[in-house]
Amino acid sequence: MTELRAESELERDEDEPRETGLWPGDTGTLPDRTRRVLLRLIRGPYLAGAREGQLWGVLLSDEAIIRSRLADLFLDLVIDRDHEVAFVRNAPSESAPRAVRTEALTFLDTAMLLVLRQTLLSEEGTGRVIVGQTEVFEQLAVFRTPDRDEKDFASRLSSSWHKMQNKLRVLHAVGDDRAEISPVLRLIVDADQVRGITAEYQRLAAQGGKEPHDFAEGVTSDDHADLPG
Repeated sequence: MTELRAESELERDEDEPRETGLWPGDTGTLPDRTRRVLLRLIRGPYLAGAREGQLWGVLLSDEAIIRSRLADLFLDLVIDRDHEVAFVRNAPSESAPRAVRTEALTFLDTAMLLVLRQTLLSEEGTGRVIVGQTEVFEQLAVFRTPDRDEKDFASRLSSSWHKMQNKLRVLHAVGDDRAEISPVLRLIVDADQVRGITAEYQRLAAQGGKEPHDFAEGVTSDDHADLPG
């Protein structure tokens, strides 16, 4: 009888949930896969299902707990299921501390973001949206002000292009001077910001003066990642 009781107790022990600690002293309660999604979102700039399918699947299955843990950090989770992109932004509360910081953008950075966003929206439904550096630069040529010579302006455009690829990561190189526009761009630049940018364009065109002050809206970053949000 003693041996039977011991075997029964052993079976019950095996059926009980095991601790979720991933290392000695780990007090976390989430499984490894969920923690990895949280870390990916916080690192930024965004999670794309097309590039990280396994993490995307975990995000969808564990969305409730991920949203809750992010909210504990004053972060809001944004998910676009149609285009399979997700990122975090500051909680929509004026009293909440700013958990992620904004990235100051030059006028040309912002102008390029708008051109890329318009291109993305106009070609939605056609699959991947690929643009050439030359065609983007041509659309922005109208914004070369009298205080900028052609060489200096070209240098500034190139700087903005590289920022789109390497820092904001809304462009992904697919060949020489060509890149794919990330679907996340339709989310990080919203309609209100587009109206504000357009107003600056109109003011610039009317006055023919110097570039306006740098923008600091639309793209966010946590303190450890290059960009956002």
